[in-house]
Amino acid sequence: MGMFDFFTQEIAIDLGTANTLIIHNDKVVVDEPSIVAIDRTTSKIIGIGRKAQQMHGKTHENIKTIRPLKDGVIADFQAAEHMIRGMIKMMKPNARFFNPTLRMVICIPSGITEVEKRAVRDSAEHAGGKEVYLIHEPMAAAIGIGIDVEEPMGNMVIDIGGGTSEIAVIALGGIVCDKSIRVAGDDFTSDIEEYMRRQHNILIGERTAEQIKIEVGAALTELESQPEDYAVRGRDLMTGIPKEIYVTYKEIALALDKSISKIEEAILSALEMTPPELSADIYKTGIYLAGGGSMLRGLDKRISMKTKLPVHIAEDPLRAVARGTGIALKNVEKFQFLIKE
Repeated sequence: MGMFDFFTQEIAIDLGTANTLIIHNDKVVVDEPSIVAIDRTTSKIIGIGRKAQQMHGKTHENIKTIRPLKDGVIADFQAAEHMIRGMIKMMKPNARFFNPTLRMVICIPSGITEVEKRAVRDSAEHAGGKEVYLIHEPMAAAIGIGIDVEEPMGNMVIDIGGGTSEIAVIALGGIVCDKSIRVAGDDFTSDIEEYMRRQHNILIGERTAEQIKIEVGAALTELESQPEDYAVRGRDLMTGIPKEIYVTYKEIALALDKSISKIEEAILSALEMTPPELSADIYKTGIYLAGGGSMLRGLDKRISMKTKLPVHIAEDPLRAVARGTGIALKNVEKFQFLIKE
């Protein structure tokens, strides 16, 4: 250990469309929604993460809330930089006099372009990253699930996040074939908003739709353990008066059907591209699901019925990618697939 190692702090960041997680010393030290609140008049940041999330959809004209990431990539460069910097500060709130240099591993979607990659790297460098490595999300998810990615064995990993669904076949420490589609958790949320407006004539916000997805979200209309009906409050479109209605998981399953079908098509398309030897492995090992979207009730069953393959959900799917990024950080020298310029 060199003398200057003390001044270098290693962190792994899962920069997600919906949530950002930071891992330091094998522990999740920050787990916050990816959102910032800005004062329009002074351009000052007034809230990051959970604090900004509470303001989302409830702001007056002097405050705006921004989600810096859209479809898994940075849409607002400045806001992303403020968010990364603010979340790193949350990690060490008392470090005022001494700022260590940061060595970071950040995960990115597999279908990302060079320009989008550059945006992530620049944001990280502006936020204090001295050494910045990038890792593809399906690879991080596979490591987090506990798959030995270096083996000559094919594994299919599906990471359904907030902005993108990443489907990849991994073998020998690399991605053999992948499919990245911009249909994921956010689309499920907007499907629910749309359904409530069309079917029940009630206008609800993004946060309410997100809550419905968590409480009664389902991928199948027939579930073994059925969640109770959920009370939804919103604005009646006919009268303009707030009202409350109850929704069932069957209704939400119908609302989400179109988006889930798109994910299923992408899975089949990735399976078609898979070399035959790896297809034989996948038949044996099955498909692994990670990411917040994989927690949708009955989704594993539905994918299994479509592909006729066994489907396994990672334990703690929300943190599988972050965990894998943390392991990659500890083995930067060993893993050749980490991208560094």
